[in-house]
Amino acid sequence: MNKNNKPSSFIDVRNASFSEIGIGITANAILLIFHVNALFLKHRPKPTDLIIVHLALIHIVMLLTMGFMTADIFGSQKLWDDIKCKSVIYLYRLMRGLSFCTTCLLSVTQAITLSPRSSYLAKFKHKSSHQNMYSIFFLWVFNTAINSNFLISTIATPNVTSACLLFVTESCSLCPVSYFFRYIYFALVAFQEVSMMGLMTLSSGYMVILLYQHKRQTQHLHSTNLSPKTSPEKKATTTILLLMSFFVVMYFLDFIVSSSSRMLWNNDPVRLCVQMIVGNGYATISPLLLISTKRQKSKDDNKCVIFL
Repeated sequence: MNKNNKPSSFIDVRNASFSEIGIGITANAILLIFHVNALFLKHRPKPTDLIIVHLALIHIVMLLTMGFMTADIFGSQKLWDDIKCKSVIYLYRLMRGLSFCTTCLLSVTQAITLSPRSSYLAKFKHKSSHQNMYSIFFLWVFNTAINSNFLISTIATPNVTSACLLFVTESCSLCPVSYFFRYIYFALVAFQEVSMMGLMTLSSGYMVILLYQHKRQTQHLHSTNLSPKTSPEKKATTTILLLMSFFVVMYFLDFIVSSSSRMLWNNDPVRLCVQMIVGNGYATISPLLLISTKRQKSKDDNKCVIFL
């Protein structure tokens, strides 16, 4: 990359990136502590507790590695060697894939939890805790394998200026691989992400329908003398839609930016800065949404079952 084009002058972007990373790590740490206590201190922890602990850990590691990458992008005192480049880039990509898959698992598990006894999904309720452990293990194996190409294509490139390399940080770049392997990888990732997005959409839609039906069935139990308030069911539905909508928006923004860089193989620093902020958005905001929902649940525990 041309040194005159490196993004070290993007002071505002640098400050925004580090602020976003700091807020995200703090929020995920709070979420992690809360659900670890619930997981080990409660007599009967919820099936979603393990998944949220896993998701918070993933986001913490993801944001920490992004912090290392951001520091190197904006000028590191010590250039990285080949091993450090491969380790950091690979770990970051692995955490991104696991974040996507774990979010899908969380949505599906909550749909099973909310399903009525008469539904087909009800038979999975008592098995969901063990199934979640197996599912998490499978997600690790699958994502470890699918992202292994970054261990090959990532190289240390201090003081190298080449149009054939895709700039990642000041010290690291991606070397081009053959078109065949590039499109094979792209097809596998696209298949994984489309499948997970479809499952999340179906499970979230199913939960919204269940909550709406529950609200219709219980309307006659509410006294007309009560002051009008937003029902717990509506709050749960709003949370599901908000979390899902935010994930979809951030996913497609990040997909467009990252896909353009892979397909065009360009080294535009503006694109890189935008991708950093967009790529960290879900990991930073999602724990805040989950914490907010958890606080609301504490108030409504005796009224109905809500999202988390």
